[in-house]
Amino acid sequence: MADLRAALTGVPTTVAAAPSRPLRAEALLAASLLTPALLLVALLLLVPLLWLVWQSVRQDGGFTLAHYARLFTDPAYGATFLQTFRISAIVTLACVVLGFPVAWAAAESGPTLRTLILALVVLPLWTSVLVRAYAWIIVLQRTGLVNSALEALGVIHRPVILVNNEFGTIVATTHILMPFVVLPLYTTIRTIPREVLAAAASLGGTPAFVFTRVYLPLSLPGLLSGASLVCVLSLGFYITPELLGGGRTYTVSMLIARNIALYDEWGAASSVSVALLACIFLIFFLAGRIVPIDRIVGTR
Repeated sequence: MADLRAALTGVPTTVAAAPSRPLRAEALLAASLLTPALLLVALLLLVPLLWLVWQSVRQDGGFTLAHYARLFTDPAYGATFLQTFRISAIVTLACVVLGFPVAWAAAESGPTLRTLILALVVLPLWTSVLVRAYAWIIVLQRTGLVNSALEALGVIHRPVILVNNEFGTIVATTHILMPFVVLPLYTTIRTIPREVLAAAASLGGTPAFVFTRVYLPLSLPGLLSGASLVCVLSLGFYITPELLGGGRTYTVSMLIARNIALYDEWGAASSVSVALLACIFLIFFLAGRIVPIDRIVGTR
C-alpha cells in the first residue's frame, strides 16, 4: 500500500511523513519555552487579580455584593469617580493638544533638532514622579515662580491659588504624562509617506484640507494609542493628586488607599479597584472600536 501511494503521488512515503515530526518537536519546544513565562504571568498578574475579585465579594466570611452596591448608593463614591474621570479627560485632552505640535516638530525637523526635541521630551522620565510633583508645588505656590512673574509683570496684584486644588493636579499630571503621547505619535508621523501629502497638495488641497483629511487620519493610530495610555495612567495616579490636590482633589486611587490605611476595609477597596479596572478595559474596548487594537499597540 505504501508503494502504491508513493507511485501515485510521486513522493516517497518517508519524505512525505518526515516533516510532521520536526513540526511536532518544534511545537513542544516552543511550549516548553513559553511555559515559565506563562506561569510567571499567572503568578504575578492573574492570581492577584483573582484574589482582588474574591476579596470584593466577601464580608465576615460570607458572600456579599454590598461593596459593589455602595458604589451606586454612596454619593461620595460617585463624586470621587466623577472627579477622577474629569481630571483624566482634561489631562488627556491637554496632552493631545500640546503633544501633537511637539511630535510634529520632532518628525519634521532635521536630525540635530529632532534629537534635541526628543531628548527634552524623554528627559523628565528619568526624574522621579515624587520629585516632579514637589517641583510643581514650588513653581505654583503663592510665592512660586508663576505668581512672582505675574506680579512683576503687573498682571495680578495678589497671588493666585494655583496649587492645592484640581488645577495644580491637572498641570502636574499633564507634564508628567506628556511623553506618553509625544513618543507614539512621533513614531506614527514618521511612517506617513510624504508622497501622499505632496499628492494631496498637488491636487489642489489646501493645507487645512491636507491636514484634516490626510495627515490627521494617518496619524490617528499613534494619537489614539498615546491618548488611551495617558487616560489609563491618569486614572490611577496617586502621588500627584495627593500632593498637589491639598485634600480638595479626591481621586479613586486615594479612595482605595484610605479604605485600606484608615478603615482596614479590604473588601471596599477591592470593589473600587475592580470597578476601576473594568472602566480601563472599557476604555481600551472603545478605542479598539475606532482603530483596531493591533494598530493601537503597534503590531500592524
